[in-house]
Amino acid sequence: MINRLIEWKNSQNKPALLIKGARQVGKTFIIREFAKANYKNFIEINFEKQPSIKKVFEEDLDARTIILNLSAMGMGPFEESSTLIFFDEVQSCPQARTAIKFLVEDGRFDYIESGSLLGIGFKDVSSYPVGYEEQAAMYPLDFEEFLWAKGVTPEVINKLREAYNEVLPVDEFLHNRIMKTYREYLITGGMPAAVNTYIENDDFSKTLKVQTVILDSYRDDISKYADREKIFAKKMFDAIPEQLSKKNKRFILADLEKGTTAKKYENASMWLSEAGVALNCFNVTALETPLRFNEKRNLYKLYMLDSGLLCALGMRGIQSELLNGNIEINEGGITENAVAQELAKKNIPLYYYDKKSRAEIDFVFAENNGISVIEVKSGKSYKSHASLDNICGEVQTKLNRRIVLSKFNTETGANGVIYYPLYMSMFI
Repeated sequence: MINRLIEWKNSQNKPALLIKGARQVGKTFIIREFAKANYKNFIEINFEKQPSIKKVFEEDLDARTIILNLSAMGMGPFEESSTLIFFDEVQSCPQARTAIKFLVEDGRFDYIESGSLLGIGFKDVSSYPVGYEEQAAMYPLDFEEFLWAKGVTPEVINKLREAYNEVLPVDEFLHNRIMKTYREYLITGGMPAAVNTYIENDDFSKTLKVQTVILDSYRDDISKYADREKIFAKKMFDAIPEQLSKKNKRFILADLEKGTTAKKYENASMWLSEAGVALNCFNVTALETPLRFNEKRNLYKLYMLDSGLLCALGMRGIQSELLNGNIEINEGGITENAVAQELAKKNIPLYYYDKKSRAEIDFVFAENNGISVIEVKSGKSYKSHASLDNICGEVQTKLNRRIVLSKFNTETGANGVIYYPLYMSMFI
């Protein structure tokens, strides 16, 4: 993200940069660090902590009036070409986002916006700053970043990357060490506060407390922002662990409420996705590009943003099982969730394939003008994959890579199936 911010700063005629992401993924921290290193002056405005500042945006929205009023409220100094103005929690002040067009046109200062509920908190935006704003998504740490945090050197990571690219097994000692760290990652997750707590204390009980606070903040957001959907959104959010514990991990609304309809919960599902706290994975009925032309949005899986939060939400006691190597616990729901979040962080849309329950594939994605598929296997029978074998026979000309992720080392199997260890999902 630092690299992305530097690229933005060095661009010509730059628009405002809007950084999206769920709460607690580190947006504010990274923007402050970037500002310290790259600007003489940094002005931070948090619309939730400083609600009185919203009044500035209730009057004329021309740039000079806004800057003058902010200055009158004690903000500053405002020095041309050396000042970054940061609007944090911008979803709480819709008119501030409308004003971005005029502020960018003014050209004297640079602007970054950040928010946790963008896409759902802007019903009152009178005019979006199209052409004056570009967006970047920020997520919790992926596994590679977790390895950085654990002090694993770039040389080791490059060795793993080479094994992935060349489809070669990793040295067995190294493979076992990285798999152990991967199991730690499954229960710690990538929320920066949770990772810091774990590394500083090496104590999962303290990490769990941090994760619980984050989950409580997400529930508070549902209560505060979800309007009429709050009851349904809370039900869906709390049901994610149970739904992922089933062999068929498709989200079944009837488990929440007998006789309900998809339409009743549709907005709640999208709310959780737009808020960034859950990841929608939609069904596709044909392995053809573009995949979105074949999606069925009434059939979906719902993953958590972060595997550590998933464990903390509804799988108490599972941490010790995972640490001891039992990753197949819970029907492999945690490992599948971890792969889903890894793909999402690479901006790969999440789809699964299901053809009348005869051939269900965990993840499918477009790659090199074709389709690649992933099966996630948490147990020892990772070479048993009837669904993958079925589609290899049916649509072989349309498939690129056929990937199976498991706890075992890299190898190539029949029908060109590639077996990778789960941790190599960070390179897809």
